[in-house]
This record gives sequence, structure tokens and C-alpha cells, in this order.
Amino acid sequence: MIPFVPVRSLHRRYALFILSFMALVVGLGVAEQHGMPKAWIGYSFLIATVAVYAVIGILCRTTDPAEYFVAGRRVPAVYNGMAAGADWMSAASFIGLTGTLYATGYAGLAYVLGWTGGFCLVALCIAPYLRRFGQYTLADFLAERFESRTLRWVGASAAILVSFVYLVAQIYGVGLITTRLTGLGFEVGVFVGLGGVLVCSFLGGMRAVTWTQVAQYLIMILAYLVPVIWLSVKQTGWPVPQLVYGQQLHQLAQREAQLTVDPGELQVRALHQQRADAATRRLADVPTALAQEQAAAAARVSELKAANAPLAQIQAAEKARAALPRTQVEAEARWRREQQAEAQWARPLSGLAPHTQPFASDVPGADAAGVGSAEQDGRRNFMALVFCLMVGTAALPHLLTRYYTTPTAATARESVAWSLVFICLLYLTAPALAVMVKTEVFNGLVGSSFDQLPAWIRQWQRVDPSLLSAVDLNGDGILQLAELRLHPDLVMLVVPELGGLPFVVSGMVAAGGLAAALSTADGLLLAISSALSHDLYYKAVNPDASRTRRVTLSKALLLAAALAAAAIASSRPADILAVVTAAFSIAGSTFFPALVAGVFWRRANRAGALAGMLTGLGVCLVYLCMAHPGLRALVGLPGPVTGWWGIQPAAAGLFGVPAGAVALVLVSLVTAPPSSRQRDFIDALRRPEWR
Repeated sequence: MIPFVPVRSLHRRYALFILSFMALVVGLGVAEQHGMPKAWIGYSFLIATVAVYAVIGILCRTTDPAEYFVAGRRVPAVYNGMAAGADWMSAASFIGLTGTLYATGYAGLAYVLGWTGGFCLVALCIAPYLRRFGQYTLADFLAERFESRTLRWVGASAAILVSFVYLVAQIYGVGLITTRLTGLGFEVGVFVGLGGVLVCSFLGGMRAVTWTQVAQYLIMILAYLVPVIWLSVKQTGWPVPQLVYGQQLHQLAQREAQLTVDPGELQVRALHQQRADAATRRLADVPTALAQEQAAAAARVSELKAANAPLAQIQAAEKARAALPRTQVEAEARWRREQQAEAQWARPLSGLAPHTQPFASDVPGADAAGVGSAEQDGRRNFMALVFCLMVGTAALPHLLTRYYTTPTAATARESVAWSLVFICLLYLTAPALAVMVKTEVFNGLVGSSFDQLPAWIRQWQRVDPSLLSAVDLNGDGILQLAELRLHPDLVMLVVPELGGLPFVVSGMVAAGGLAAALSTADGLLLAISSALSHDLYYKAVNPDASRTRRVTLSKALLLAAALAAAAIASSRPADILAVVTAAFSIAGSTFFPALVAGVFWRRANRAGALAGMLTGLGVCLVYLCMAHPGLRALVGLPGPVTGWWGIQPAAAGLFGVPAGAVALVLVSLVTAPPSSRQRDFIDALRRPEWR
């Protein structure tokens, strides 16, 4: 079995794997030149990579709990670091990070700083101590440290919530990528990609997931580096983009200044502003505006029928009437979204932040308060996001569980260092890629004739116009930036075709994105099923359950969680990075104070930890519901979106973490001190000689 293979043999096997993958890419490239259809290339990547993951899953099948939940605690540091890197980077990093840097420029660096800093917290404060503890889950640690069955229930429930929110984003990414590879509809692509998730994790648990994630990391990093190196050579003549993208940044700033005052851009921006103003007028009197629109649509249908117009025109008018909002609440929500979107596209650069502008605010309406106010909002949100991503990283259940799989505490710390090395290969490249992609869009795509636009734009428009569309609003036949809608989630997937690379590279990038999404989805599913089967069922409900029954139940629950996440992801709840960032805030608010106090503060007790976790979670969720438009509508809160000091909902942990920490400290101090057993537990946990 793979987990028992010596390290040298592992090196040889994975070297052979990456050489085989490169041979597949070259072979498909040759086949493309000889006329192989693009759909076949996409299916080849999908089938070949998922087949490899399935083989690993089958070889690593197990019913032993230690093997299933923590891979037998035998994973070498370098391979655990690589697996953690794959588990960590996910669709958010592979797909979402480049797109966010493309859209927000300097402000997007908060993700790079926050996620990287979070791993430093993991290495110093959390991972070695969890490994010394030596159980399976975060709830195990909380229950043992604070001698509390209630904390086990709260910890397991919070782990399920955090992991499920994160999982929905990964399944959404799987749907996008599968659609790109196969041409299937998005909803179908979600459930097809779900099969790839299950073959990795269903049979072998953490044992299969670990070795699958190593293979997925290798595919992921190769797929990420090839396009950016190509763009770097194309634009600068130098194959190391991290060293030369500064000169591209200077050229990009000049091009941004040109587009800001371009007459065609100004004309299209004025059209967007007119639409935004019209939506504002409708919002001023929603009942009257809705009645007028419904009456006008009905009159249009009647006129066409009376004039015996062509059937196609009548059907189009009836379709337009059916698409109108049916209720005032629905109308208000739709027009508010329309007003905000049109107002953004009416801004310079279609609302994209100037790439070199520090702390550009993307809070709606911030610019209306003045440049100084917008910059202050941007600075606050930048620092708040860095903080939330750091503490969230140090509290993610599926990531911290990864460090239970190493042989010793020292190996766990070494494993974190390797994780940073492997992650930095992508994180140091993403800013360069974002600049080069934006340069390619601004110089190569914008200004093109509509009848000469590349075919991939029309293909993505058919998949989902909300992700990518190009519409000639001013009728001049030339594509303006304000006429191009390129969703950040799509930026990475269109890089190869944008740069003029053959479709086989697009397929490879999609396979890399699929590997990123699958690797994280596997870890998240395992965290959810472990919390349900191990923490809630075995530890709290049926302690006499057999080892086989526990693992079997975990597999069944894993399948149920996967299907539930796929059902939600098929409704396209939000962009990938926004959903993932919310999970970080929830994780940090709930777990971080309790974990840190549980390791480093002997006075922390059961009541304090419970108060801290519930307070942090409650404050974070309340702020998310207040400040996020979709959640606000979901819970039925009236009125416009509100927030505190302009902080975005993604950084809700800025309020949740301090609230949880304060509650933990105060309640611990005013209640009985922890037992001597709990204090001995901390002393043993922090004893340097314990290995």
C-alpha cells in the first residue's frame, strides 16, 4: 500500500507520475495539431486525472479508524506539506486569487499576506500542540482540554458549519471547471465533478486523500506556472515573471490612464450611468414602477398580436413580460442589484481598482463620500481582511486535522514549513499573473472589433453571460472595457486562450483548477464526516460502536454532505472567494480564541471556552447577516445593507474574534478555575521534551 512505501520510493513514484502527466499534455497537444476536437481533449484531461485519483483511492481503501481519519500518523513532513498545500490552496487560490488581484489590484494582496501569515500562526501556536495531543479532530482537543461534552458538541457543530460553507465554494468551482472541460451545463457539471470528489475520499478517508492531494498538488502547480511563464516570455522576453512584472505594472498604469479618458469609454460609461439612474428612479417608488412596467409589457404583447407580428417577436415579448418581477420585494431586490452593478460599470475602468492604487475601496458608495473616505475604508478593510484570514487559517478544522497525520510534533512543525514553501510557489506568482492578464486584456482585447473577437468569448457567453459577456452598447463596433464583463472567477480559466496558447493548455489549466477544488473538497468532506461520525455519534451517542461501523457511517455521511453541498452550489450562491472568506471569519471567530487559550492560558476553563466560542460565532453571524445583501434578504431584514465602520462582510471576524476572546477571558475569571487535571494537561502539552 502507498502509505507504507519508503520515502525514496515515493520520490520515484511521484516523479514518474509528473512525467506521465507531462507526456499526456504533449500527446494531446500533438493530437490537437492533427485535428483532435477540443471536447475530446477536455474529456481526456477529466478522465485521465480523475482515474489516477480513483486508483489511489482504491489502493488506499481502509476500515481502520486511525488510517481513515489520520492516515495512520505516518506521513513524511515533505509529503504532508505538499498535501496540506493542495488542501489549502483550493479553488479560491487557484481560480479566485488571480481574479481578485485582477479586479482589486493592490487590495487583493491582503489575501496573500493574510493566508501566508496564518501559516505562521499554525506553526507557532496550533499544529505542534495538536499533534502532541494526538487524537483525530478539533472537538477531541476541546473536549479533552476543558473536560466538557458540551464543548465537543459545539466544536463539532462549528466544524461542520465552517467546512460546509467552504465546501460549497469548492463544489461551485468544480462545476465551473467541469463545464469548461466537457461543455456540459453548469448544474450537470457540478454533479459530474462531484463524482471526482467522492472517488478520492470515499474509500480510504485521510489515507487516500493524503496521497491523492500530493498528486493533485503536482498537477495544480504545473498548470498554474506554464501559462504565466508563457505570458511573461510573450510580454517581456523573460521566463521568471516574479522578477519582471514590475515593468508591466508601469505600462499597465499608463494604459489605465488612457482608458480613463478614452472617448469611447466615456460614452459607454454614460450609458451605464443612465441605466443606474433609471434603476434609482424605480427604487424611489417601487409599486408604481412595477405596475407601469407590467402594464407596458402587457400592452406590447397586445400590440404585436393585433398587428399579426411574426411569432418570434410575440414569443420574445411574452418572454420579456414573464421575466418581470412578480412582487414588490422581488422587484426592489432586482433593481437594487441592477443599480449597484450599473453604477459600478459607470465608474472609471468599469469599477476595477487602479492596479497601483493603495487601499482602493470596493465598498459600494465609498467614493461618493470623497477620496479620503474611500481610502480610509480601503485601508480599514485591507487590515481587517488580513487579520481575519490569519486567524481563520489558524482555526480551519480541515487544515489543522492535516497535522494530526505526521509521526511527531516536530514533524508537524516541519510540515508547516514545507506547506509554506509549496504554497509560495503559487502565491508569489499570482500577483505577476494578474498584472500580465490585465495587460493582455487592456492592450489586446479592448479596442478589438466585435466581429473579430475570439471564439472563446462566445463559448463562455453561452455557458453563463453573468461570467463573461461582450455587448456593443454604443454601436461603434469596437469593444470598450465598459462593454466587457469578465467575472474574477473566470480570469484564471481564460488565461491560456487570452494569451494565444493552444487549447491543450486551457485543458491543463482546467485540470489544475479541478485538482485544486477536488483536493480541498476531499479534506472538507472528511472533516464534516469525521465531526458527525466520530465526535457526535461515537464520542457522544454510541461509544460502543465498532471500528468498522464508525468508518462505514463516516462514508455514508460523507456522501450525504457531498450531495447537499452540490445542491446548494448548483444555485451559484456567490463568487468563490467571497464564500471562502466568510468561512475564514466564522472559523476564526469560533475556534481561534479557544484553541490559543486552551494551549497557552492555564486559567482558561470550560465556561470561558464555551462562552467565547458561542459569542464569537454569534457576533460573526450577526454581522454577516447585517452586511451581506444576500444573507440580509435570506433572513428577511428590511432596509439597505448596514455595517460597522464600513467593514465588509468578508471581514466579519474582525468583530467576532475579539468578542469571543473577551467573553472567554471574562467568564473564565469570574467562574471557578480549571481542575488540576486540566492544568496538568497544558503542562504536558507544552513540555519541550515531549515528542
